[in-house]
Amino acid sequence: MGFIADCQARLAFDLLANTWNAVVLWALRNGPRRPGRLRAEIGGISTKVLTETLRRLEFNGLVTRRTYAEAPPRVEYELTDLGRTLLGPIEAFGVWAHDHADEVMAAQDRWET
Repeated sequence: MGFIADCQARLAFDLLANTWNAVVLWALRNGPRRPGRLRAEIGGISTKVLTETLRRLEFNGLVTRRTYAEAPPRVEYELTDLGRTLLGPIEAFGVWAHDHADEVMAAQDRWET
């Protein structure tokens, strides 16, 4: 399989290339979340960036948005079945990062000196 610009593998790489996509998907792995709870669990993400990320994930069919007719209105986001299929690859990347972070940081240090 090649990784040319228009291939299907490129689509997957593009989805995971944005750091926040993977982080938000991972944060949703245990069930539906309201945006405020997501922000608190993730940390370091602005309301604007979280909203943009959730819209992008919804556009790609990875997350669903559920609005409840309450006062005040309540919104929750949840992984779709398709979104759940990315949890394994995201976890694998996390394991890889844990196992090799020191090596990568050492390479970066060598580059800078």
